[in-house]
Amino acid sequence: MSTLIDAPRATTTAPRRRAKGRAVWEENPTWFGRFGKSSVIGVTLAVFIVPVWAVVITSFSTKASINAAGGLVLVPHGLSLANYRLVFSGGTVSQALTVSAFVTVVGTAISMVVSVLCAYGLSRPRSFGQRPLLLTLVVTMFFNGGIIPTFLVVSDLKLYGSLWAMILPSAVNVFNILIIRSFFQNTASELIEAARLDGANEWRLLWSVVIPTSRPVLAVMTMFYAVAYWGTFFNALLYEPDSRKWPLAMVIYEYTYSGNQMPGMGTTGIGGLQNASQLGLQMCVVTLSLVPIIILTPFVQQHFAKGMLTGAIKG
Repeated sequence: MSTLIDAPRATTTAPRRRAKGRAVWEENPTWFGRFGKSSVIGVTLAVFIVPVWAVVITSFSTKASINAAGGLVLVPHGLSLANYRLVFSGGTVSQALTVSAFVTVVGTAISMVVSVLCAYGLSRPRSFGQRPLLLTLVVTMFFNGGIIPTFLVVSDLKLYGSLWAMILPSAVNVFNILIIRSFFQNTASELIEAARLDGANEWRLLWSVVIPTSRPVLAVMTMFYAVAYWGTFFNALLYEPDSRKWPLAMVIYEYTYSGNQMPGMGTTGIGGLQNASQLGLQMCVVTLSLVPIIILTPFVQQHFAKGMLTGAIKG
């Protein structure tokens, strides 16, 4: 009789326990956990979005709005295209955009061709001189000749003052080559062997088998190279004395960071554009430099995680 009475009491007082082998993060989050995650994400987004928002709004703001805000404008008021009309009428930014587009397109193409060919050769186990070449490339990641020897090499090759001086000295990135090589090594061996049985040579294997199965990492590396070339200014600072051949990043460095005034732009503007301010002009140039990156990122974002993690983890 006593066992029948005590049995329900034992079941009702038994504590609830987590399923055996179930991790803490696999449990349903509490309201406090959800609130904490949302707060962290919101703060992180604000840290990145608010500065970009301020730069863009300031580039469209009038001189009076910028003076009233005391600097960067956060609340849109008195928007105008005067800054952009003044920037493009001076000619400096238009030339810089053309130079940056040439350097980015040509430089990215050269870098990707060299990186893919080098990575494919290093990924094949029977390649001639694979180990010594791989060791040589890795050593260059930690030791290099420095700025002065590089400058002398560029000068001896008659590249000083040429647009190629902003492309060739940084055409190869060893880290990107190693990432691509690691991804190529993970290409299904069955596909490669089947292609070899069909009589495919190395060029055919690379073009028809390896590259189509490696689109994620190639898309990510293309973005890395393109962003690096678009934002390059150090090579222009070293090797390009002619301001007419400066890329947009160099114009930003010279006329925004250093605070100098762009040629042909007086304090009152050109053609009666009295509403332009120096800060508005600077933020206008910065905004123009962000446009290609903002456009390119969404197309590569879907490949980013797979392209980086697969090539880095499985290597």
